[in-house]
Amino acid sequence: MPDILVIDDDRAVSATLKIVLGAKGHEVVTADNGQSGIDTAKARRFDLAIVDLFMPDIDGIQVMQALRAITPDMPLIAASGFMMADVRPSMPGFDDMATEAGAVATLYKPFRPEDVFKVVDAALAVRAAPVEARRTA
Repeated sequence: MPDILVIDDDRAVSATLKIVLGAKGHEVVTADNGQSGIDTAKARRFDLAIVDLFMPDIDGIQVMQALRAITPDMPLIAASGFMMADVRPSMPGFDDMATEAGAVATLYKPFRPEDVFKVVDAALAVRAAPVEARRTA
């Protein structure tokens, strides 16, 4: 089963993802801030990372950029409960920010287990696709 890194400053979210994904047989490692997540990714290879976009130490955009430099082919899922476009329509939406940062999928909080499985399965399918297919997609 794939190894998944969850980087989220909300420990309840990380614990929930660990339980939910662990029930499907995934090995889940959690980090409670951006720098810890980056350090963890440097020390161990992961098949997928779920990154909270809004964290106090290093924002998720910077974390995803760092993860992309460490493991360029690792799919990234951006997660957040805050929708910027809902606050001010002229601001970029969550999906736009996540895609620009390199996310292949998004996960909205609060989430249901079936939402997590759907997004994780789709992101892992991206990694499983041959490199040439990903370049042309």
